Amino acid sequence: MDRDLVITVTEEESGLTYWQILKGRGFSRHLLTQIKNREDGRKKRSQEGALFSAAKAGTSFSVHIPETAPSEGILPTPMPLSIVHEDEDILVICKPSNMPVHPSIGNYENTLANALMAYYAKEETPFVFRCINRLDRDTSGLLLIAKNPLSGCLLSAQMKNRAIRREYIAVVKGVLPPSGTVDAPIARDSGSILKRTVDYLRGEHACTHYERLAYSPDMRYSLARIYLDTGRTHQIRVHMSYIGHPLPGDFLYCPDYTDYPSQPLHSYRLRFLHPVTGDELSFTAPPPFSFPPSSR
Repeated sequence: MDRDLVITVTEEESGLTYWQILKGRGFSRHLLTQIKNREDGRKKRSQEGALFSAAKAGTSFSVHIPETAPSEGILPTPMPLSIVHEDEDILVICKPSNMPVHPSIGNYENTLANALMAYYAKEETPFVFRCINRLDRDTSGLLLIAKNPLSGCLLSAQMKNRAIRREYIAVVKGVLPPSGTVDAPIARDSGSILKRTVDYLRGEHACTHYERLAYSPDMRYSLARIYLDTGRTHQIRVHMSYIGHPLPGDFLYCPDYTDYPSQPLHSYRLRFLHPVTGDELSFTAPPPFSFPPSSR
């Protein structure tokens, strides 16, 4: 979606060009080029309005950030959405289990992307699906969506710099130690397209921290809070399985559906800085599964 901002030059930015000011505020070179090449991209509010001229403290100028072409190949499919927060720049969604995030083979109309395309179909401006964090199909919980190119650029940088803190709630088998860290590299399993495994020769760095919150009276399950330093595919599922405490109901790593029909893994909390205002934000959503498991 298009976005219009009014920016005031600070004392620290005085003497810099407008280009340098925007770059210092996180605008990528690609985004700056888009703005520069658009006639109405930056409307000057003073005589120092040229993009490459020096700015003075207190000068205000407007920036129009144009949207790119809308996401192609994503069919709008009306589906219920659990919206936790929405403003001009971001959308925080609580995704249910058994919903893929992106369309793929066999999942063309039942994804979060399809639902959001339908949600924004009433808008006159194009919608581009920019999902900042990832969740597996069967993992429920909070997802962060960027609504324009600027928030996408700034949030992606936060993600790269590990400034977006993700906290999960999970049920694992057995009595988990009170707390711990799993620092073990993860690679694709050579015998599977989907499955991952700990591999100290081929794997990429992956680090998971956990804290046991409770264990069931029969000592069959533990409830855990899990924090990630990295974001490898299936990281929590692989690491918990690696230390002998897999998630039940996980079709790849522990296909035991006795008490949980799908993996009890939920993105419980997201903490990050708002891409435009810089405010610290924190959102939570309760897990959809019970602990201890309810009798079935």
